[in-house]
Amino acid sequence: MLLKENIPATYVFGKIKKELIMVAIYSTAIYFVHQYYNLEQISIPLAVPTILGTIISLLLAFRSNQAYDRWWEARILWGGIVNDCRTFTRQVLTFVDSSYDGEEKWALKERIVKRQIAWCYSLSHHLRKQNSKQNLEAYLSEDDLNSIKDMDHVPLALNELQGHDLRTLYKLGWINEYQQVTMDGTLTGFVNTMGGCERIKNTVFPATYSVYIHWLVLFFVLLLPFSLMEFFGALQVPLVIAISSAFFLIEKMAIHLQDPFENMPTDTPTTTISRKIEHDLKQMLKDESPRNTDAVPVNQAVFYIL
Repeated sequence: MLLKENIPATYVFGKIKKELIMVAIYSTAIYFVHQYYNLEQISIPLAVPTILGTIISLLLAFRSNQAYDRWWEARILWGGIVNDCRTFTRQVLTFVDSSYDGEEKWALKERIVKRQIAWCYSLSHHLRKQNSKQNLEAYLSEDDLNSIKDMDHVPLALNELQGHDLRTLYKLGWINEYQQVTMDGTLTGFVNTMGGCERIKNTVFPATYSVYIHWLVLFFVLLLPFSLMEFFGALQVPLVIAISSAFFLIEKMAIHLQDPFENMPTDTPTTTISRKIEHDLKQMLKDESPRNTDAVPVNQAVFYIL
């Protein structure tokens, strides 16, 4: 994900380098042919590419808006994941009281929270079609790793393990039925968000729409030198390159934004968001650890119990 405000020009124009080279060669060739073979009678009114350019601009604007909507929806879904992870961790840490005889309770709570961190990383890899089991050893127990080793959909498997531990908490009497329903609703929210991300990932932007716009842009570029030659002469070469680059850049921008989980610099920053979730959840664990609880003054501890 591009996080810098000042994006290098080399990166921007590197995306359309091939197109610009071809346009430069084409417009230069048109100039020399026009000059040395006296083809002055071949001229296209400037109104023709003007009208065509206006139509293409409207189509590109529509496509860019649709592509940005897909990117923004993906960002909203991952913003929801951040909030739900914090909420679920708070529920785990506050619903289960580990102040007394809490070693076993704390171990289970820590396992659930770390598994949620692993879920975020695995979902990020899953959406980018990478190995969703990589680098999870730091967050999962041996039993969890064995449970997911044969699973294709790792985030779904981890969510199921969370449900099993939630049932364990209820059967042991460490949470009541109302708390179980609330926490299960949070787990359901994770599944819904995951499904929303997969919908964006698996719904292909209409290929015919992209092809039609691309051919229109090429046709516009082919006509442009003939219309500018009469007024600008050799200067039409840099003008054609500048005008064409604007259309090619907008087209490329829409192509990159329409797929926010393709492991490209324009992606939704799922890895960065997952790291932020990991930092926040580990901070919450640290604040609620038994060592910190033991350090609470007696009067303050009584206030918490009440």
